[in-house]
Amino acid sequence: MTFSQTPSSLLTLSEADKSPLSIRAKALVFVDPHSRRLREQAEALAPGGQPLLIVGETGTGKELLARYIHRQSERGGLFVAVSCAAISPKWGEAELFGHAAGAHVGSVSSRAGWFGSANGGTLYLDEIADLPRPLQARLLTALETREVYRVGASQAMPVDVRLLAASSIDLARAVVAGTFDERLYAYLRDGQLLFPALRQRVGDILPLAEYFLGVHAQRLGLNISPIGEEAQALLEAYAWPGNTRELENVIHFALLLAGHSAIGPEHLLFRGASRPVQARVAL
Repeated sequence: MTFSQTPSSLLTLSEADKSPLSIRAKALVFVDPHSRRLREQAEALAPGGQPLLIVGETGTGKELLARYIHRQSERGGLFVAVSCAAISPKWGEAELFGHAAGAHVGSVSSRAGWFGSANGGTLYLDEIADLPRPLQARLLTALETREVYRVGASQAMPVDVRLLAASSIDLARAVVAGTFDERLYAYLRDGQLLFPALRQRVGDILPLAEYFLGVHAQRLGLNISPIGEEAQALLEAYAWPGNTRELENVIHFALLLAGHSAIGPEHLLFRGASRPVQARVAL
């Protein structure tokens, strides 16, 4: 990789809008009391510039909530989403803070880095516990001083970046295990938002299912198939270990399998099932 290339872990709001499922990133389907409470908390915290930590299982929709917070904050800059798991241990510092021209072989021009791209906006770090340990301290310094040093540069660059981070693991335990910086955790923990798992907000399941039906039917040019009562009961009874992401996949395949028919139990392919599930709940 040369530094003139765009890292695969970088995704701005404008780029996200080009994806087939970009409609999903623009809506929060929050009907259940637990999720409505979360949205109220997010809206109350959005106008401030303090860092926020969104904690929840994989697939709950933490990035969607972060994008919502960014829009509610009215910050004029970009929303820049970065997967910490995709950060290169070798080039991570240059990816995060940028580099000066000629700093490394292949760097024929300077690059702002993710902090520079998010200047005036929001930097979203997904699965922040996966950030390489040496970079955690550098990240904290940049956040506290509001300036960064590009690799190969002799002068600091001021930045106005709001950090939104997400984690699917308990960062307090990661601190005890020595894999996460204690000071960075202290910086983040006062602004925690807990995103309930889908099984904990059953009231969202059917509205989300209907929403995903509309998204995929529109994308595929299909008519929307209604969800039968027995299928609805199965959707609400399932534990959803993959959360909202799994629900979307199940509804997507159900739409394809049902064709022009109503979606029934025979069209629902839950995780680990080799064939559609059979009815197992009393109506």
